[in-house]
Amino acid sequence: MASQEESVREFVAVTDVDEERARFFLESAGWNLQLALASFFEDGADDDIVTLPQPEGGSSVSRSAGPSSQPRVTSFRDLMHEAEEESDEEEGQRFFAGGSERSGQQIVGPPKKKSSNEVVEDLFKGAREHGAVPLDRSGRGPGEPSRAKAFIGGGYRLGAAPEEESAYVAGERQASNSQQDVHVVLKLWKTGFSLDNGDLRNYNDPGNANFLEAIRRGEIPLELRQRSRGGQVNLDMEDHRDEDFTKPKVAFKAFGGEGQKLGSATPELISAPATSQQDQAANEAQASASVALDPSQPVTNIQIRLADGGRLVQKFNHTHRVSDLRQFVVAARPAMAAREFVLMTTFPNMELSDESQTLQQANLLNAVIVQRLK
Repeated sequence: MASQEESVREFVAVTDVDEERARFFLESAGWNLQLALASFFEDGADDDIVTLPQPEGGSSVSRSAGPSSQPRVTSFRDLMHEAEEESDEEEGQRFFAGGSERSGQQIVGPPKKKSSNEVVEDLFKGAREHGAVPLDRSGRGPGEPSRAKAFIGGGYRLGAAPEEESAYVAGERQASNSQQDVHVVLKLWKTGFSLDNGDLRNYNDPGNANFLEAIRRGEIPLELRQRSRGGQVNLDMEDHRDEDFTKPKVAFKAFGGEGQKLGSATPELISAPATSQQDQAANEAQASASVALDPSQPVTNIQIRLADGGRLVQKFNHTHRVSDLRQFVVAARPAMAAREFVLMTTFPNMELSDESQTLQQANLLNAVIVQRLK
């Protein structure tokens, strides 16, 4: 006891503080005078000491003279010690350089990088803390009823009577600048993340920092909000932290919109009654024999492309008329007698409406004629 009182007097003589503060530093140092003095000069300011609250019951705390007793006051250094230990992992390793036994320069190393498993765990933790709901395999949250997606395309309305034709009814169209709901799947892989079936984006890429930070805060990232143009964004997160990234094959998606059928001078193919090649050759020979050809007059070759895909080549005099071409086609294809068709030129496409003109007047010498059904 005498040695402790002597240590208190020496401490007071050196530091010029009251006995209570001297006992505090000596008790904290286990009554080692040198350690107590070093601790005082290191952080011995008046605003660096905080008195601990007394326990309930109102009784004062008795102070024991032994070194094992708990002090009634502590410093901010002691209060922040635990927080410093927790932050060491994020701040990196600390190094000390130069100085003496009680002074020196502290150097903090670079922050320790988190593993991909820790990054994914932080993202899911942040999402859960802000109200995210886990989904079952069917893609619905617990208690959420399944909702069928309404058909919004076009279709044909069938006629009520046999003679009434079907009418096409177009679906509702949304303006390009209107709001639209967007559903996005965020897949978290071993080395990065992907959106829907997109490419892999690395966790450590600075360009993805804002995106990941928004997920940790439970917010929809800006790039996804821009997709919806002010509509609702539904974001699903899938855990693939133990898997390497694999980009799925894009499935073929048929065109589901509308279009306009373009006209063409190419003849429409029709299915003619089944005839044998012998009968067809006989009809063509008979049609060729029916053309009255005068060898003494100028002769021209006319090629006719038929609507059934066939092709006829026949010699005519310049004085033959366009009507003779029609009779020749009907004779070569008797089935065409019951069908309405027109004869047209190519390059430019022009219908031969005046069939009383001669081939020379209609500028059809050595020409190609196309048969087109009405």
